[in-house]
Amino acid sequence: MPTTTISTPNSPDLLETLAGIVGVAQVMTDPADLAPFLTDWRGRYHGAAQCVVRPGNTAEVAAVVKACVKAGVPIVPQGGNTGHCGGATPDGGGRAVLLYLGRLNRILAVDGQNNTICVQAGCTLAAIQAAARAADRLFPLALASEGSCQIGGNLSTNAGGVQVLRYGNARELTLGLEVVLPDGEIWNGLRGLRKDNTGYDLKQLFIGAEGTLGIITGAVLKLFPLPGTRATCWLSVASPAAAVDLLNAAKAGFDAQLTAFELVSENALGLVVKNIPDSQRPLPISPWYVLAEFSGLAPSAAEAWLADRLEKGEIGDGVVAQSEAQAARLWALRENISAAQKIEGVSVKHDISVPVSRLPEFLALADARLSAAFPGVRIVAFGHVGDGNLHYNLSQADGHANTALLASQAAVNRLVHDTVHGLDGSISAEHGIGQLKREELLRYKSPIEMTLMRTIKQAIDPRGLMNPGKLL
Repeated sequence: MPTTTISTPNSPDLLETLAGIVGVAQVMTDPADLAPFLTDWRGRYHGAAQCVVRPGNTAEVAAVVKACVKAGVPIVPQGGNTGHCGGATPDGGGRAVLLYLGRLNRILAVDGQNNTICVQAGCTLAAIQAAARAADRLFPLALASEGSCQIGGNLSTNAGGVQVLRYGNARELTLGLEVVLPDGEIWNGLRGLRKDNTGYDLKQLFIGAEGTLGIITGAVLKLFPLPGTRATCWLSVASPAAAVDLLNAAKAGFDAQLTAFELVSENALGLVVKNIPDSQRPLPISPWYVLAEFSGLAPSAAEAWLADRLEKGEIGDGVVAQSEAQAARLWALRENISAAQKIEGVSVKHDISVPVSRLPEFLALADARLSAAFPGVRIVAFGHVGDGNLHYNLSQADGHANTALLASQAAVNRLVHDTVHGLDGSISAEHGIGQLKREELLRYKSPIEMTLMRTIKQAIDPRGLMNPGKLL
């Protein structure tokens, strides 16, 4: 893709133009100021940029894009920088302008009658949840990073989270978008319509595109009635197969009231108890656990269901939270798994999905293949069993052995991803592709799929300046 080059990595003319658009204070060039923006959350990728620009509204975003296009400079959009695949980190060339969206943080409108909320892309997920609750509504997208992740990034990676089972992922929660296109034009699609059959559904091009087709600056999102009651259960199960059976029993009994169903291995829980202060086991040690949540269901009804499951031998033990504080402590055990792993050291992470019915088969096959190839490997598996998405992470307890495992990451990935592909699964369920899985995508996507994606990229961003090196 042709580009116009500039003579030096730092262009004084461009920096002056950008300062004229957003103000001098919103163009950062000092290396110390840039550093937090140039490393991804996991510390895996380190990039460079000639500046960080912090626009305050959509018009400024559009003007920044136009200035960068005129100079032939790549643009890397970034929100909360909580991604796992390096999708918001620039390369090391230093030519890119990093466009930070955190100042676009206004809740624009809440329409309780239409059950929608209109927000800017820099709003944190927690702020949107709070605005919905203030209107007696629920915005159900829920992630461990919700206090810092921003909705623009959530949409750009089609985030999932713990309530996909009931409400769907980010794609299904979005009715309209506002997007700054690669030429700096603004597409205003902020419509709160559930039916709009007037041609291509353009918003779906930008959701999950990781900023490679344009910059999401606003969104209209679905809201739902705020549940009056909630029952949260922590259960012991003997195996992943038992968890899948329990899931289907819960769906048959409660249908849409079942809003979350998480699977946690003992290895995962053990790391939380070891590394996160004040973490306590709710039950005695078991090979596997399930964290289930029912909305609109009283704890007493959940207790009756749990007692029946115990009597039938479908679970080993269980506890139902008796207060919001107890429920929060149970959820903290699940949500702190990633943080506990990070304290333990670097691991080889996978974000995979397979049909729910094949989750036990995946775990059996992948565990066996990895244990044979890498004796002593520590497998930390947890995730959203309700929608077939597992976080399947690997490390060695010994530091030297872990270094050797990390050096073999390509072989580890091949074992895991080939197993996933053989079960008609996906190598990226909710974290996206970014830089991490860009080459892997070529192995598992068909040539036709890759051609179609490149055709769309070429048509919308012919100069290749939007978040280059990501996804494609």
